[in-house]
This record gives sequence, structure tokens and C-alpha cells, in this order.
Amino acid sequence: MKTASRFQVLTLRLALAAAILSPLIDGSLHAEPQDSKPPVGAAQFVDLFNGRDLSGWVDVNTSPENWRVEDGLLVCTGLPIGVMRSDKQYENFVLHIEWRHMKPGGNSGVFVWSEGSVPEGRRLPKGMEVQMLELEWVNLHRKKNGEPQDIGYISGELFGANGLTATPDNPRGSRSQSRELRCKGAGEWNVYDVVCVDGTVKLSINGKFVNSIRDSSMRKGYLCLESEGSEIHFRNIRILELPPGITAPEQTATLLE
Repeated sequence: MKTASRFQVLTLRLALAAAILSPLIDGSLHAEPQDSKPPVGAAQFVDLFNGRDLSGWVDVNTSPENWRVEDGLLVCTGLPIGVMRSDKQYENFVLHIEWRHMKPGGNSGVFVWSEGSVPEGRRLPKGMEVQMLELEWVNLHRKKNGEPQDIGYISGELFGANGLTATPDNPRGSRSQSRELRCKGAGEWNVYDVVCVDGTVKLSINGKFVNSIRDSSMRKGYLCLESEGSEIHFRNIRILELPPGITAPEQTATLLE
């Protein structure tokens, strides 16, 4: 009998974790059943955006006009290009976030395990990017450059940015590409559930896991929301923290004030 590889074991563990967490995710994103309270100390989803202001978030390199709260939504104008970060770091967790671009070709994303700061001469931080790309982005840019259009492009890529390294499970160069087109177009809401455990990220798009990347060189850091040239709206940003793993100092972002 063949011995399962380390990756196979990790994949099975993550699949089991996803199966266990699935009903928890669904239940925690809606009203709790009456007469039901979680045990004291039990892991629970908490809101990262309260629908009223930007409490819990720190602007890194954009501007006060770039982010605003409107009708309970977090609105990003897209300019200047940059990020704002969470005020605390996260290691192992499940992130739920909903987003919509407001025009074709919009580009944005959320960074996990990020350093939360931007080096001189750059506009985006080191971290694992969970891409939020509107469906027409590739076609519009290829048309602009006189290249053939590629209507088969799959959205929702995972990749290390600005020095973070990782191993893609469905490679497109150094990036991992979703195995199925799940994102909706401009003006429509998309739901991302992102499971981040011990250097592996698995992405569910609109109710189905379709992408993963592993062996991240960073495993604890900040969350960053990206402003990258186009208006994007966010809502229902929630996180479920999981128990920590064995994370080396060099895999942990430096604490920022």
C-alpha cells in the first residue's frame, strides 16, 4: 500500500475542515436559532466591518477620500492605488467577504498574511493576494494592447505578491487559477469564503471551492483591502479565527503600531 504524500494528507485535512466548517459558516452568517447560544469560549465569526465607520482598519498609503461608508457598505473609489489594513494580525482563520465591482474591467483584491506596509517605490504590500477581478478586465486590456481576446479567462486567482512565495495547485505561472468560472460581472455581488491554515489558502467563490495554493512563506500577518483603479463595494466582512499552528518568526509579519 502506498503511503500518502504530505500534500495528500494536508489536502484531506483541509477538505475535512471545510466540511466541518461549512455548516458553521452558513449558520454564523445568518440569525442564530432561538434558544441557542454557543458554548463559552467557542470559536465564532466576528465582524471586521461594522457598517457605520472604518473602525478596525488603518489606511496605509491611500487617502481619507478613498474609503467611505455608504448605506451600510464599504465603498472604495479605487484611486489612489494602495491598501488599508486590519488593525491586528491573523494566522489561521476563515474569512468571509462579499464584493462587487461597479464597472466592467474593475480590479481589486484582499491580501491575507500581509506585512501591512508598503515598501518605498511600490504601491502594494507583500502578502498573499486573493484576487477580485471583474470578468471583462482581461478582454479590455488585451483589446487595448491589440492582443487577441481570451473569453475563457478564469477569475479568482491566488498568488504571492511582492516577495511572498507559494506553490500553486492549478498553476498559471506562479499563480494558482480557479478551476471553474464562478465570479459574476459588474454590479453583481460575489461571495468569497477563504480558508487560511498553516500556509495553505483555499478559496470558495459563490458557494464552491475552486482554487488553492500552499507552502506560503508568510503564515501570520495583516488583512489588506486593495484599491486598484476602479470603484468596488464590500459588505459582510467577517472572520472566524482558528487555533494557531507552528509558525516560525520569519513566517510572521512585524507588528505595526
